[in-house]
Amino acid sequence: MSSPTGISAAPPLASGRILAGRSQGYVIAIISAMLLAFTAIIIRALTQYFHLPTFVLAFWRAALVALVLLPLLLLFRPEWARLRREQVLFYAGYGLLLALFNGLWTLSVALNGASVATILTYCSVGFTLFLGWMIYRERLSPRELLVIVISLGGCFLVSNGDSMGNTRFDLLGLVVGMLSCIGYTLYTLGGRIASERRYPVWNTILYVFGFSAVYQWLFNTLLTLFPLAAFHGMTGDLWFLSQGAQGIQWSGWLLLLTLAAGPTLLGFGLYNISLKTLPLAVANLILSLELVFTAVIAYFLLGENMNQLQLLGSALVMGGVLMLRKREG
Repeated sequence: MSSPTGISAAPPLASGRILAGRSQGYVIAIISAMLLAFTAIIIRALTQYFHLPTFVLAFWRAALVALVLLPLLLLFRPEWARLRREQVLFYAGYGLLLALFNGLWTLSVALNGASVATILTYCSVGFTLFLGWMIYRERLSPRELLVIVISLGGCFLVSNGDSMGNTRFDLLGLVVGMLSCIGYTLYTLGGRIASERRYPVWNTILYVFGFSAVYQWLFNTLLTLFPLAAFHGMTGDLWFLSQGAQGIQWSGWLLLLTLAAGPTLLGFGLYNISLKTLPLAVANLILSLELVFTAVIAYFLLGENMNQLQLLGSALVMGGVLMLRKREG
């Protein structure tokens, strides 16, 4: 049976399955954002209390994800731990993309400050929308486009964007920030490609983060041997946490392991799972809830207060996600 326009209508059962899949995708993406929100909290503790250099932290974050996930897969799903020959090149490129994104984001924070760097990164919603339209022909209604604009404004306010005028915003900082934004968009696209190739999500996470750890090790080694002023204080000994006056600081290693197993492994894993049922732009937009959750967690755990503009931004971001959910319903 065809619709009045001549296009075959989807069977009611199929439409119901699509909506159910979308609903699950929303829940999974929101849980992913909640987990990822703990990332900034733990990283702040590691850098502030243990003085861990950022590139060393990036290496251990990626390496521990692979080290935690590999034995679990070998024990419960050994077929997901296999690396096939046709996957090597894709995972190597995907891992390099993740490593470059983390490096660019770190440099963007150093050049622009955390607020502006975060705003530039979450502008990836626009790039993701463009790629979704170009590659997958994903069409968004005017209402969904309005939601994206509203949510981007919310991201700006939650990340304390009202302080932009007090930050030195030069051309180099802008270029690096936008490159990190594009890198984040391409990472999202890589997850979509892996899903289309029917690579198991946890297989993808294992090898992408494994390759990323290798690249981070190379970055740290090269920048240690050939230091650059822009990366001053960001590199160091990979066994940094064992060089305290009291020997190995087990609390620091525990925080690193928590960061890898919780926010990173589960956060990125669930986000990649959500890409199976959600369009790129929608999944990326929901992930922006990470900013809101981070602000709330920081309030309760670190005693950080949100100003009125940040509260308004939180309401805008949450309202945007609710509008999307109502649109699907």
